[in-house]
Amino acid sequence: MGLLRLLLIVVLASVTRGACGAEIVGNSSEGLLEFSVGKFRYLELKKPFPEEAILRHISSNVTFVIFQIHSQYQNTTISFSETLLPNASETGTDKGLVSILRPEQSMCTWHLETLDPEPVQNVAIPLSYSESDPIPGGCNLEFDVDIDPNIYLEYNFFETTIKFAPANLGYARGADPPSCDVKMGPDSRWRLQYDVYQYFLPENDLTEEVLLRHLQRMAEVPQVQANAVKVVTLTADDKTSVSFSSLRGQGVIYNVIVRDPFLNTSTAYVPTHTYACSFEAEEGNCSSLGRVSTKVFFTLFALLGLFICFFGHRFWKTELFFIGFIFMGFFFYILITRLTPMKYDGNLKIFRVDAVFWVTFSCIAIFIPVVFMGCLRILNILSCGFIGSYSVVLAMDSYLYTSLSYITLNILRRALHVDFRRAFVNVPFQTNDFIVLAVWGMLAVSGITLQIRRERGRPFFPPHPYKLWKRERERRVTNILDPSYHIPPLRERLFSRLAQIEGLFQKEQPAGERTPLLL
Repeated sequence: MGLLRLLLIVVLASVTRGACGAEIVGNSSEGLLEFSVGKFRYLELKKPFPEEAILRHISSNVTFVIFQIHSQYQNTTISFSETLLPNASETGTDKGLVSILRPEQSMCTWHLETLDPEPVQNVAIPLSYSESDPIPGGCNLEFDVDIDPNIYLEYNFFETTIKFAPANLGYARGADPPSCDVKMGPDSRWRLQYDVYQYFLPENDLTEEVLLRHLQRMAEVPQVQANAVKVVTLTADDKTSVSFSSLRGQGVIYNVIVRDPFLNTSTAYVPTHTYACSFEAEEGNCSSLGRVSTKVFFTLFALLGLFICFFGHRFWKTELFFIGFIFMGFFFYILITRLTPMKYDGNLKIFRVDAVFWVTFSCIAIFIPVVFMGCLRILNILSCGFIGSYSVVLAMDSYLYTSLSYITLNILRRALHVDFRRAFVNVPFQTNDFIVLAVWGMLAVSGITLQIRRERGRPFFPPHPYKLWKRERERRVTNILDPSYHIPPLRERLFSRLAQIEGLFQKEQPAGERTPLLL
C-alpha cells in the first residue's frame, strides 16, 4: 500500500509542471464549480468541505490558463490535485496557478480548500492566453511552484515589498518551453519588460465586499492599465522586487504586467493586496487605528497647537516650548530608535541617495526663513499658524485615516530605516484628505490673519528677558526711593544666608565667670 501511494505521488509530480488537473470525461458531477473564461465567481469555502473548480470548452488557440482565487485575510489553498504537493499547490489570500495545456485538451480542474475554522468568502476567475503571450513566472528559480504567477508580499512598519518570479516567452501546445538563461539575445526572455501597478482602495473601508469587488479591476491587463497607477517599469536586468511605503489601515492592491515589446503582447500576474496590518492581532489590528495613549497624546498636542495657531506670537515662551518640544521630540525619537533595539510599529531616483535627500531637505527648511529674514514677525506668525494647525491634522489621523500625516511620517521613516530610501512613497488622496486639507488651510489662514491683525501697532516681539533684567537693575540703582534699592546685592545676601546656616551647626560657647553688677 505504501509503495502504491509513493508511485501515485511520483506520477502526480511528473504531470504537475503547470499542467491542469485530470480531465473529467462525461457529464458534470455534483459538487463541481463551473467557471467560464474571464468571468468572476463568488464562492464560500469551509474547512471540511473542499471544492473542485472546472473550466470546460477551452478554445484550441489557448495555450495556458491562469486560475486565481482571492480572499481578504483568511488563507485558501489551490492545487492541481487532491494530494497537496509543494510544487503543485499554493496557499494564501491571493494565489493562482498556471495550467499549461496539452494538445487537444479542452478542460481543466483545480481543487480548492481552506484550513481556517471559519467560512472563507472568495472570488475566483480563470484567464486564458495564447502562445504569443508571455508566461508569468515561467522562469521561476526562487519559489516552490515550477511556473509561479504569484506576487509575494511582505510588510513592516516602514515599507511594503513585493517580489515575483521572472516570466518566460510563450510557446505552442506540446512544444518545449524556451530556455530561460541559455542566451540573452532579443529572441529570449530577456526582452520582456515588467510594469508594476498600484491601486488604492477607498479610505477607511476595510470591508470584505469592497476588496473583492475592487480586486476584479486588477486581474486582467486592460482593466489594470485603466484603473491603476503605473509606478515603475523593470527590465529583465533589474531585480524583480519593488518596495513601497507602508500605509497602515489603507487597502492597496499591487499587480505586475509582463510585456513582450516584439510581439506587442502582455500578461498580468496574480494581483495581491495588503492593509499593512493584521486583522487577527489582539492589539493594534486593522480595526483600531492606534492605541488609546496615542490618541490622548495627539489630542492634547492638538489643543496646544490650536493655542499656538491663534495666540503663539503673543505668548512667546509658550511658543518656544511648543516648537522646542517638536524638534527635541523628533531628535530623541530618531536617536533612541537608531541606537536601541526598540521597534515602532517624491519618487525621483536621485533622492534615493541619502546625501542628496538630506541636503535638499535642509536647503528647503532653511530657504523659507531666509526669504522672510527682513520681516521676522511675519515669519514667526506664519510658523505658528502652519505648525499649530498641522498638529490638528496629526490628531485627526489618530481617529480618522488621512494621507496628510505622511508629510512628517515619511521623513521619520527615512531617518530611521536605511532601506526606506528605495521605497516608492505614493499615497492616496481621496475624500477624507480633501476635507482634512480644507480644515488645515482654514485653521492656518484664520490663525495667521488673527495674529497679524492683533499684533498691528505693537512691538515686533516681547522684550528680551536679559534686557528686561538689565533695565530693571539700572532703574533700581538710580531710584533711591524704590524699596528694592535698599535690598543688599545678591552676593551679600548669599553670604549672609550662608553665615546663618553655619551658625546652626556651631556649639554654644561657655559664658565664663559672672559677677553681680555693682550699684
